[in-house]
Amino acid sequence: MKNKINSYFLIEYLRLFSIILFTLASVVWVVQSVNYLDLVVEDGHAFKIYFSYSFLSIPKSLTKLIPFTFFITLILTIIKFERDNELIVFWTSGLNKMDLVNNIFIIAIIFTILQWLMATTIAPQSLNYSRSLLKNSQLTFYESLIKEKKFNDTIKGFTIFIEKEDLNGNFQNVFIKDDTKVKFKKVFDEFGNIDLEKSEKIRPNSSTIFAKSGYFSNIDNSPYLVLINGTIQKEKEDGNISSLDFDKTQINLDQYATKTITYPKIQESNTIFLIKNCYLNFKDSFKINYNRKQLKGCPYKGQDAISELNKRIGMPLYIPLLSLICCYLLSSRKEEGNINLQKWLYFFIGFLVLVFAEIVVRYSGKAYYLTLTYYLVPLTLTFLNYLLLVRKFKFENLRA
Repeated sequence: MKNKINSYFLIEYLRLFSIILFTLASVVWVVQSVNYLDLVVEDGHAFKIYFSYSFLSIPKSLTKLIPFTFFITLILTIIKFERDNELIVFWTSGLNKMDLVNNIFIIAIIFTILQWLMATTIAPQSLNYSRSLLKNSQLTFYESLIKEKKFNDTIKGFTIFIEKEDLNGNFQNVFIKDDTKVKFKKVFDEFGNIDLEKSEKIRPNSSTIFAKSGYFSNIDNSPYLVLINGTIQKEKEDGNISSLDFDKTQINLDQYATKTITYPKIQESNTIFLIKNCYLNFKDSFKINYNRKQLKGCPYKGQDAISELNKRIGMPLYIPLLSLICCYLLSSRKEEGNINLQKWLYFFIGFLVLVFAEIVVRYSGKAYYLTLTYYLVPLTLTFLNYLLLVRKFKFENLRA
């Protein structure tokens, strides 16, 4: 009988959890998708890249939504059973309250593992893959990038300005500054990044183009910018300028890359990489003044790397604590006049726990004691609350 009740509770919980999570994730996805429209409107990527990029951001959203959804679903599930008098049926059928608490705690452990897997592996990999899509994709919506009397530098190293565009898509008075072929003697800093201030231009090879008119054209399935009646001025290696007049010239736009950020952000970095190259570099410093400095082998600021790791590893630890906070509702009774107050009280406490976790993890990279607090709070409170629930329900059984 106990197994049937536990299974029934689990099924009802998962059903409601799925509905709430799907609803919240859909809302977040729609909002993010609107923001990602810049990939098409301003950066010129294809709609296929846009949709792929937006869908691959879903795992990241889920890592933020799962703890809150777990908590709110558990509260609503217990309230539903209490409202429909099903909890009374559970108790009269021989189910001990601690049996249900243990069942809920096992569910919490499962979600903790799921959250760990999502935060440490699935989300970073999906974000990294979405970044590689941008890096390897070609620009397609060139027409949407060009605005009258505005300098557009969406294409890396390529600035274009047009004075006027007619209804047929023809341009008048076109100016182009092309620095895409400029070569540098690259100087790297200690973290492997290019130091632009120290790098020297060893092959200028930049060009400036003026044309009276122009238009976009598709030639052999490749996008071209066709320019009419103009002049090309090129900077030579000796510093002199050469000038060439033309009646018509074509620029193949497939050779250019977007300025969209294509290097991996810290949220996209592999968890093992962050641990080996960033976190372990701090192990000899027990003060952990994580600093704002970068460490050798770690491409990110120390405090950012620690905060990101704490978020991935530590946030799941708060799920068992949230489950036990909800379990206090099992002792509520309809005949008690303050039952609604209790519901709001436990909801408020759980919400404060989530807010606390978000605030502390954000600053945990700045000091060792914040990192320690971030991990000790859920572990300690989970242990203490479990003991309190055992004592509370044991006392209720004695009174009954």
